[in-house]
Amino acid sequence: MPAFPTIPIAKLSGHNGIVHAVAYSSGSQSYILTGSSDRTIRLYNPKKAPPSSVAPAASNVYPPGLVNKYSAHGYEVLSIHVNADNDRFVSTGGDKTVFLWDVQTAQTIRRYSGHAGRVNRGVFGGDGDSIIATGSFDGTVKIWDVKSKSHKPIMTLDDAKDSITDVSVQDGEIISASVDGRVRSYDIRTGTCHVDVIGYPCTSLDVTKKGTELLVSSLDSTIRLMDRANGDMLKAYTDEAFLNKDLRVRSTLGLNDSVVLSGSDNGMIFVWDIMGGECLHRFKHSEMREVQGKGTTAGQTGKKDVVSAVAFCTARREWASAGGDGSVVVWGVER
Repeated sequence: MPAFPTIPIAKLSGHNGIVHAVAYSSGSQSYILTGSSDRTIRLYNPKKAPPSSVAPAASNVYPPGLVNKYSAHGYEVLSIHVNADNDRFVSTGGDKTVFLWDVQTAQTIRRYSGHAGRVNRGVFGGDGDSIIATGSFDGTVKIWDVKSKSHKPIMTLDDAKDSITDVSVQDGEIISASVDGRVRSYDIRTGTCHVDVIGYPCTSLDVTKKGTELLVSSLDSTIRLMDRANGDMLKAYTDEAFLNKDLRVRSTLGLNDSVVLSGSDNGMIFVWDIMGGECLHRFKHSEMREVQGKGTTAGQTGKKDVVSAVAFCTARREWASAGGDGSVVVWGVER
């Protein structure tokens, strides 16, 4: 396994609220998009934002590294996903609306409406990113045709009994995670639905590159690696300092699926070895440092402490953590 990147190489400032979403651009992944409770989306070039950077006080001055701002959401921004061509991205949020954006012009191309509650997640899928799949607080997954000018969904999946927190598209399958404690895999070609019972409210999911395993976070302070074929749990990832019982926290796979990375309710980030299951690293987001030893205490938590989103760069040894303090920290190796 290559050495895990542990050095804070950039701090992206400027948001005035919890950062719920962080996503790398496609291709060389030179840029980072962030979405916040302040209703804005920001595009950063992390190479121009040193670790010690502090956003200027004047609101009309861009903080170091900030390239563009995208404003259309009426409520908090909850998710961002960039297409493979790197010219568009989809964002969702508390205003029940799904926005399709042009990256360069910073204008919305489509505004999809139809969800009855906040939209927790939106992702591209299909041939040439021809569809968008969204999951909502209203308990439904909706599919939208990107090439159509219609603002209505082409399909609605409504089997969940509670909020949909995350969605993934894998070939002809739509996978959703729900607060009802279940992960559902819909085969659009056959019309079948396979259900895996996790038993606790699910907050995020990620699929391995092979497509045969599923990483699921849930509100029992546990992350599980599931076998997609039979639903068996292959490995569970926990730590005495890892806390996720109240807030939506995302986990992800990194370093070519060799590690599991997750934020937590208490402002910390954890890294586990995917095969062995042991916790390899613990980081403090707000203080931008690695925390050594198993004796780390969780402490008191609040929304400003949460690390609700993490993203791993597949182009190089680098990852990003998004905090309740409104900042995003980029972690890597020495420049």
